[in-house]
Amino acid sequence: MIGALDIGGTKIAVGVVDVSGRVLARKECPTDGPLGFDHAMQRASELLARCADQAGVKLRGIGIGCTGPVDPLTGTLGDINTLPGWEGGNPVSRLSAEFHVSVAMENDADAVALGEVAWGSGKGKGRMICVTIGTGIGAGVVLDGKVYRGVAQSHPELGHHIIETSGPPCTCGARGCWEALASGPSMVDWIKTIVPPDYPSHDLTAREICTRAQGGDEWARQAVEREAYYLGVGLANLVTLFVPEAIVLGGSVMKSASLFLDRIHQVIRQNCGLVPHQSVEISLASLGPDVGLIGAAEVWRNHFEY
Repeated sequence: MIGALDIGGTKIAVGVVDVSGRVLARKECPTDGPLGFDHAMQRASELLARCADQAGVKLRGIGIGCTGPVDPLTGTLGDINTLPGWEGGNPVSRLSAEFHVSVAMENDADAVALGEVAWGSGKGKGRMICVTIGTGIGAGVVLDGKVYRGVAQSHPELGHHIIETSGPPCTCGARGCWEALASGPSMVDWIKTIVPPDYPSHDLTAREICTRAQGGDEWARQAVEREAYYLGVGLANLVTLFVPEAIVLGGSVMKSASLFLDRIHQVIRQNCGLVPHQSVEISLASLGPDVGLIGAAEVWRNHFEY
């Protein structure tokens, strides 16, 4: 039985996952980032111990998926823009000392990718990319069952490849990168630039835009069309660069996937003439809300068993 932590900017989920990828116990709490790293780790440790008691098991190890950047070799957190002040914290050493077991950590996008390739829509795929589209755009690349790493074991930031050099500024410092054009918040930012002053846009979210588009709202329909186009361009770039066996799509925006998929496939056909794009399987993530925990458990197995 593997303990699992999914550390995000707004919440921390913890759980116990068995050898077949089933979540046997699950709890979560707010991240409360401003209260600091130590406070969050203490709360997460308490919840993980309660999960183990609830499942009636002794933990063999602990896997962590954490919003990045993270160092998967040392377990140290980098400068995470959603968690200021956490840089230098080390969840791996903290939990290892607390529970007296081996601990491993990866970027959360890589953890999700490992979960999907082990138990979800990417199962059996040797070359797979998992893309999550929500508050940001994250992606994990798995080659022959292992997370692909760049120089110095770095995580490739596929969500920040540049699509339009004159596009909107991004939090990463670039302009026109994929995340700045096709994340959930970018849909909201863009629609506010085109709607009339009396359009109800207070507290508007990407999910609400999708709901309005399904209801026939013309402004929302335009935002969805733009979103689908830029999702397609970014995915077409990944197809051309990697030609993977599969791309698995997840995240909150993909809960409305039916609004985007036809246009995405059209853009890929238009842009990927030099590679066998028709052989790249594009599917939706299938592990549901527990994918972060299932992926975190696979992080541990990937480090210590495979």
